[in-house]
Amino acid sequence: MTVKIYGSTKAVCPQRVMHCLFELDVDFQLVPVDLEAGQHKSPPHLAIQPFGKIPYVQDGDFGIYESRAIVRYFAEKYAERNPGLLGRTPEQRALVDQWLYVDAINYDPHVFPIVFNLLILPRMGLPPNPAPAMESAKRLEEVLDIYEAQLSKTKYLAGDEFTLADLTHIPATRFVLEEAGMVSLLEGRENLKAWWVDITSRPAWKKVMQLLRN
Repeated sequence: MTVKIYGSTKAVCPQRVMHCLFELDVDFQLVPVDLEAGQHKSPPHLAIQPFGKIPYVQDGDFGIYESRAIVRYFAEKYAERNPGLLGRTPEQRALVDQWLYVDAINYDPHVFPIVFNLLILPRMGLPPNPAPAMESAKRLEEVLDIYEAQLSKTKYLAGDEFTLADLTHIPATRFVLEEAGMVSLLEGRENLKAWWVDITSRPAWKKVMQLLRN
């Protein structure tokens, strides 16, 4: 049975899930959820995702939400298709989990205010609010220095193989660098820049971008 993703191609978290499924060569169907119309807060959607977020994923009789949990589930279910995605040893898997938590706790909280204040507010018909976005960008730079140090030791965040640790960062980072125009965050961070070029050159990610353009 085809996996169903309830969400939007424009949003960060569904992009994370779609990328993972492309990496694993798992077919899926996107069930559109119109965020601008508030469909994610409607009773039918709240019945499957009580927090009113996207995506929600249906895999046969199994349903799950929270994108990082979703990608981990599929990476484990289809591990034979891409054994490195989740980590090949207990130690590698622990490091992948470490960076998934880092992304959620130390990285995303600085990224979201940038995206919200510079990109989402205008889409809601409201003026952008640069001040909190710039403050978050300053704090994000401190985090990126830690990433730069890690990437001076390993090719990818959790080692020398592309994993969910890298995949989970791509959608939100793209919004900051490309749509919010903050590509200067890469300047002076050569390892980070090389990592970004590498992970966004993956065929699976390019398929996500193709869906977005369509």
